[in-house]
Amino acid sequence: MNGQRLFTRSIGHGPEVVVLHGGPGAHHDYLLPQFDALAVGRRLHYYDQRGGGQSAVARDVSVEWQEHVRDLDGLIDHWDLVPATLLGYSWGGLLAILYSINHPDKVGRLALVSPASITVDERAEFERRFAARARDPQISTRRTELKESGLRQRDPAAYRQEAFELSVAPYFADAKRARDLTPFRVTGRTQQAVWQSLAAYDLRDDMAQLSIPAIVVHGRHDPIPLSSSELIASLLDAPLEVCEESGHVPYIENHERFVRVLDEFLPSSAR
Repeated sequence: MNGQRLFTRSIGHGPEVVVLHGGPGAHHDYLLPQFDALAVGRRLHYYDQRGGGQSAVARDVSVEWQEHVRDLDGLIDHWDLVPATLLGYSWGGLLAILYSINHPDKVGRLALVSPASITVDERAEFERRFAARARDPQISTRRTELKESGLRQRDPAAYRQEAFELSVAPYFADAKRARDLTPFRVTGRTQQAVWQSLAAYDLRDDMAQLSIPAIVVHGRHDPIPLSSSELIASLLDAPLEVCEESGHVPYIENHERFVRVLDEFLPSSAR
């Protein structure tokens, strides 16, 4: 797609939905198995975005945000989905917004779960909050204990799993729930290229021009400020569903509500 091979995965039958994973530079696997619960009465299309997962690219290939928008446009045309329903998580939510701004006539519906902020200032606030949580004694003490445990030599797989859980724990309202997240890796070059290409971004004026049915889901304890999703919901004139017991990962921490809310919003052949 757009000159590159992208890994795709589809599941279910019925009205079609494109799922956009977070990162940037991650891959779709960490949304599983929880997101697949939405594949009842609809068909979900996942893909690994360029520069991550099974969609690796050469180092001289651009992975800036504009290329991600072009890739998504190519997939939507390839799958013949216009007007497309987009379900974006975290960075994937921001990608869905960027795509909608650039191709408003090709989007029929937007579902944004824990979307990344639409201004560079609120992104900076997220980074500050995440770093502060990572220094919380509950996490930092465990990190020190792990380093001193000798587990890396005794059981490398167990060490990698615990190290992963500690790295993502600040995203959760309950750090122990990190064990329920499918492990994933982020390609640093892709992540850095996307944020650098966005530079001092501010999408408020562009979003104010959109008129697309949408819903926003946000965890009360997400390190991304709730005000960020409040702004997105306001600009889209969309309902905001706040998951009171969740951080950045409501599809794990508030799974039943996550499924219920999105099942009601997304097109379905089951009703």
